[in-house]
Amino acid sequence: MATAQISAEQRRMSDLMLEFLDALELERGLSRNTLEAYRSDLQQYGAFLGRRHRDPLQASQEDLAAFVSELAAGQEGRPPMAPTTLQRKIACLRSFHRHLRREQMIDHDPTAQLRPPRSRGRLPRVLSRDEVNRLLEQPRGTSPAALRDRALLETMYACGLRASEAIALGLSELDLDDAVLRARGKGSKERLVPIGSTAVSALRAYLRRGRPGLVGLRDEPRVFVNLRGQGLSRQGLYKIVQGHARTAGLADRMSPHTLRHTFATHLLAGGCDLRSLQEMLGHADIGTTQIYTHLSTERLRDVYFEAHPRAQLARDSD
Repeated sequence: MATAQISAEQRRMSDLMLEFLDALELERGLSRNTLEAYRSDLQQYGAFLGRRHRDPLQASQEDLAAFVSELAAGQEGRPPMAPTTLQRKIACLRSFHRHLRREQMIDHDPTAQLRPPRSRGRLPRVLSRDEVNRLLEQPRGTSPAALRDRALLETMYACGLRASEAIALGLSELDLDDAVLRARGKGSKERLVPIGSTAVSALRAYLRRGRPGLVGLRDEPRVFVNLRGQGLSRQGLYKIVQGHARTAGLADRMSPHTLRHTFATHLLAGGCDLRSLQEMLGHADIGTTQIYTHLSTERLRDVYFEAHPRAQLARDSD
C-alpha cells in the first residue's frame, strides 16, 4: 500500500515539475543549464516528500523547513550544503510554489516564511595594532589627496563607520570641538559616535588645507570628496583603502569594512562593554555585536601564543 502511495506522489511531483519547467522556459526564457539545475532541485525535493508520504500539493511550512534544514546539515554522509547552493534551491522552491498558487493548485504558499537556517559563518578579518599603524602611516605628504586619505582612514578606524556612512558623512554632521560625529546608518537611523583625538587632528588638517583645494567654489555638503570636488563614491573609497593597504603590504587582508571590524575588536579588547559597542556600531540587535566577542577571543589567543615563550614552545611541538 505504501509503495502505491509513494508512486502516486512521485508521479504527481513529476507532472507538476514538468509543467513548471515548461512555463519557465516559455515565459522567462531561462537557459538550459538553469532549467536543469531547477529540475535537479525539484527531483531532490520530490524524493524528500516521497519519504514523508506527502503529496506535493499538501506540503506545509514544516515540510519545507525540514527539507532545507536537512540540506544545510548534510545527510547520509553528504557534507553540509554551501550557502550559495542552498539559496539557489530555496529560490527554486519559492518559484515552484508561486507557480502552483498562480495556477490555483494550492491556496497558500508554504515558502512565504522560508529562510535558510542561521549558522555561524567565518569570522571577519581584523588588523592588529601594528597593521593598523602601518596602514594609517601610508598617506604621506601635505597634498589635498594625502590629507583627505589620512583623515578618511583615521575617521573610519576611530568611529567604526560603514563605507556607506563614511561617503555620506556631511559637514553639518561633524562637531570637532566636542569630538563627535553623527552617522546615518541602515534605515536612515542616526547615532552619535565619539571621534578620537588623532582623527580629529587629521580631519582639521584636511578641512583647512586639503578639502578647499579639492572642492574649490563647489557647494558640496559631504566631507570626503574626490579629485573633482564631488562626494566620494563607494568605488572611490574602495580604491583609496585598497591602494594604501597594498602599499602597507595588507592588500590581501583589507576592505573598507575591515576597519569597522578592527575598531570593534580593539574596543572590546580594551575593555569596552558590549552594549556601548552596539550603540557605536549602530546595531539594532546586540546578537550582531556579539560576533566581536569571538573575534576578541581569537585575537587574545593569537597574542598569547605569540608572546608567551612556553606557549610558543608547546605550539611548535604540536
